[in-house]
Amino acid sequence: MTVPLQRHMGIGLVLIILLVSCAKKTPPPSTTIPSSGLRTQRPYQIKGVWYYPLPSADGYVEEGLASWYGPEFHGKPTSCGEPYDMYAMTAAHKTLPLGTYVKVTNLRNGRSVILRVNDRGPFVSGRIIDLSCRGAQELGSANPGLAPVRVEAVQVASEQLIAGSTYWKVDPVPSLRYGLFAIQVGSFRDQNNATRLKERMQSGYGTIQVLPFSDRDGYRYRVQVGSYRDILMAQDEMKRLRSNGFADAFVVATEVK
Repeated sequence: MTVPLQRHMGIGLVLIILLVSCAKKTPPPSTTIPSSGLRTQRPYQIKGVWYYPLPSADGYVEEGLASWYGPEFHGKPTSCGEPYDMYAMTAAHKTLPLGTYVKVTNLRNGRSVILRVNDRGPFVSGRIIDLSCRGAQELGSANPGLAPVRVEAVQVASEQLIAGSTYWKVDPVPSLRYGLFAIQVGSFRDQNNATRLKERMQSGYGTIQVLPFSDRDGYRYRVQVGSYRDILMAQDEMKRLRSNGFADAFVVATEVK
């Protein structure tokens, strides 16, 4: 089940604070004012890299099913333009800004990995994130194919000492709420089916697009409705579409060209 954005802002932040509270004590704060972009809250370290939980005002926590994609997409362009590398620690997400780092936790076995979102998907209702092959292997979800997960947005951080106190310099916070969004209501092998759905919805739903894309089995045609700058508005429209018979409708991010 997907957790609403606003309702759980800050959950990831609280959990991480509890987890690291048993670590060595943070040095007492200095009276020296740190430079802009430095923060005192302690992040956590994975394989030599520091990660910082997003501030609660911009936090993102979501629970649902994770899938993964592998050899058939290896080397093909991702949504951010770089080639997909099935051996890299990356992921595809429907709405998070490209370049966002996420902590993904397998709710079955407790394993966690850090992945960078560089692609869009999975374009299947009920799945919230597509992991790289390596990401799925490290999470222990490659063999079953699907796993219930928690996804939390984080930032890369670098440790710095100022006047005897420890601070962490972090990347700018991406906007997790504002962007450009649409609602996908269908995906078809037959372009005529996609066109018929578009024509049927034309009078009541405003902007409707049929977008072709290719996968390992050939071409598919996605039908997407609307254009929204606020993800909460897109989610409200998604609920309306679901109540009107489009049970598999879901929000997607559309990239500004």
